[in-house]
Amino acid sequence: MDEDARDDRPRDEERRDDQFQDETLQDEGLQGLVRIGGGRFFNRVAIFLLVLCSIAVGCAAGLLFVYNSDLPQIQELENYRPDVVTELYADDGTSIGTFALQRRILLTYDQIPQVLKDAIISTEDRHFMEHWGVDFPRVAEAAWINLVHRRVVQGASTITMQLAGGLFLNRSDRSFRRKTEEAMLAIQIERHYTKQQIFTMYCNQVYLGAGNYGFEAAAESYFGKHVGQLTLPEAALLAAIIRGPIYSPILHPARALERRNLVLDFMADNKKITKAQAKAAQQMPLGLNLTYPQNSTVAPYFVEEIRQKLEQEFGPEAVHQEGLRVYTTLDTGMQRAAVQAVRDGLHAYDRRHGWRGDLANIFHEHLGTLQTYESPDWRDAIKPGDYVTGLITAVDRSAAVAKVGPYRAVITAPDFAWTGEKSPEQLLQIGDLANLQVESVSGSTVHVQLEQIPAAQASLLAIDNATGEIKAMVGGYSFEESKYNRAVQAMRQTGSSFKVYVYATALEKGMTPFDTVLDEPITYMSGGNDYTPHNYDNTFEGRISLRRALADSRNVPAVRILDQVGIEKVIDNARRFGITSPLPPYLPLALGAADLTLLEHTSAFTVFPDDGIHIQPHMIRRVTSYDGAILEEARPKVTDVLPSDVARTMVAMLEDVVHFGTGVRAQALGRPTAGKTGTTNDFTDAWYIGFTPQITAGVWVGFDDPKTSLGPKETGARAALPIWLEFMQQATKGMPVESFPNVTSLEELAKTAHEDVDVPDNAPPADLSEQGAPEKQPAEPAKPPVKPPAKPDIPHIAPNKH
Repeated sequence: MDEDARDDRPRDEERRDDQFQDETLQDEGLQGLVRIGGGRFFNRVAIFLLVLCSIAVGCAAGLLFVYNSDLPQIQELENYRPDVVTELYADDGTSIGTFALQRRILLTYDQIPQVLKDAIISTEDRHFMEHWGVDFPRVAEAAWINLVHRRVVQGASTITMQLAGGLFLNRSDRSFRRKTEEAMLAIQIERHYTKQQIFTMYCNQVYLGAGNYGFEAAAESYFGKHVGQLTLPEAALLAAIIRGPIYSPILHPARALERRNLVLDFMADNKKITKAQAKAAQQMPLGLNLTYPQNSTVAPYFVEEIRQKLEQEFGPEAVHQEGLRVYTTLDTGMQRAAVQAVRDGLHAYDRRHGWRGDLANIFHEHLGTLQTYESPDWRDAIKPGDYVTGLITAVDRSAAVAKVGPYRAVITAPDFAWTGEKSPEQLLQIGDLANLQVESVSGSTVHVQLEQIPAAQASLLAIDNATGEIKAMVGGYSFEESKYNRAVQAMRQTGSSFKVYVYATALEKGMTPFDTVLDEPITYMSGGNDYTPHNYDNTFEGRISLRRALADSRNVPAVRILDQVGIEKVIDNARRFGITSPLPPYLPLALGAADLTLLEHTSAFTVFPDDGIHIQPHMIRRVTSYDGAILEEARPKVTDVLPSDVARTMVAMLEDVVHFGTGVRAQALGRPTAGKTGTTNDFTDAWYIGFTPQITAGVWVGFDDPKTSLGPKETGARAALPIWLEFMQQATKGMPVESFPNVTSLEELAKTAHEDVDVPDNAPPADLSEQGAPEKQPAEPAKPPVKPPAKPDIPHIAPNKH
């Protein structure tokens, strides 16, 4: 008890002391102050705040952990390669087309000019070289501005954050999570890559409108130049487009100009240019020089055919995303000549058949106004020879006025004389879209001829004899109007141009050009029906040489020869020539009853100037990866088709076609050439395939509907040969004039040959329209009358007596 009492005494004393102190403090009015400032309430608030901060830090750490666990691995950038444009090059190294899902041309850091670097950094991330992924002062500034305006008016994404978002995230997602992930990725990128590497990736990745990714593609698209050639206002405009499509200089030029000028102010504020330089640059117009993919202007049919072949070989993903380098066989000079020749030839054909009218009208088609309408034809420079769209803006009895891009044209009576009309009011009305050929350009005016879009179609193909390389390809009048490639896809009857395979087979079986054949009526049983071949001019020449039968394209002798040498033998020979299309085993085959493509038919003709061998035609020399590794190289198949002496004799016989046969118009080429015309029944298809020692070219003319006739007397010589001639005149410029090697002309051989014929070999035909020459009756020799036999005779080929 005593010990317990002694233990309790101090406690009692302490309680008394505390009570005394409380009473004292209460008396002094200080008790409440002490409890608020340092007592239990303060402790509770402090603890609450600490707990709250702990929770916030924990949540933040948890969020960062969760977000970080979902982030892509930055190491993926080591193997990252953006989609790159596949480039196509002509045989001289010039670019002729591209394939891409994203039009992008990669740059190195050193290729980016300083003026562009300054424009980008001044606009998008002024402290790019100092921060480590996130610009925290800028974040605070943006947050304050957005708070003041109570909406998002300013962002704080750095160049690295933009790159991270563009590569790995959906930047259209404006959520807090996306911004946090973007910042975390940016920090990681900054840890692994240098500023130069980051900036280069950014410049190659950013989207700049009109399908362009990266600054090199954009510079070429908007200004027609490389980034290294950009001026200050041009670099500022490209930096302005980074903000988004709303600043497109094509769709929103006024807004783009305002944004460009703001970029110039940013550059001046950042001490990259002076205020005077900024002010001078702001006075400049946008200065666009828009360029468009060349696929639609240089060789669209050729490029499209290449695309299909590449996709079959390497797959669509490789073609459109991996940046292949495709070195083709195309000769751009020949290609331009081919396009012009096809268009000129089709317009000439169309003029022969009169004005059709029924033009498109911008008011009827709701295409705009006289002030706002723009034709795609006006995008490129307009030069003499071009066929372009003209918008008729005024018409009266004496003249019509047309807008042709930046030019003005006045159309008067001589410019449409071919229509037969006297006044333009009979042909045109305001708002019409007329087809015009530009004859000359002077200042702001052009002199034009009124034309019309041809109703017929044509195709042209040119092949280098020595290599089998396809040098030019035109698949139709306009790729924009029709993607159908008539040079490789259209299967059309060949008419008399098929006869060369019949005569080559005959020579291989031992016949000579001076052997004779009867050109007389005859009827065969073919395919279970009577078959009676007819000549083009509905006359018969009696006994003639094989030489004349081919040169004058006589039908009856060709059928007789086919019957003599055997249909199957001719078909087998044609297969060796490279012809793969079905060949009907009937006598009309001699007259071109088979459907062939222009490609295989033209390629087969190269056997003659190639001394009897066939080189597989091809369009690609080699394909490499973006890094230069060879993926494919041309190794064309070479086939022995004919003995060399037979091939040389055929060349001599086809030279006769040009000397005095159906191809006389080709003499205007002014150099040794040989070839063969072809015309089908009812004039539905017209052909001419001819060659020099260096080049073989084929032309087809017709309607896409194989039942539609080109019209009376629209033969191969009249409709197709002029196109071939115009092309070859341009294609052979600068080439040496060469004779066919080891070929002896038939004129020379005829001096020692004795022929028993009714019509001399070099006698002109009675009807010259097949050759396209002016029609006149020859003074000599007269063709002997031939009486039809009472019964069909048997095929007869008389050997030459010499």
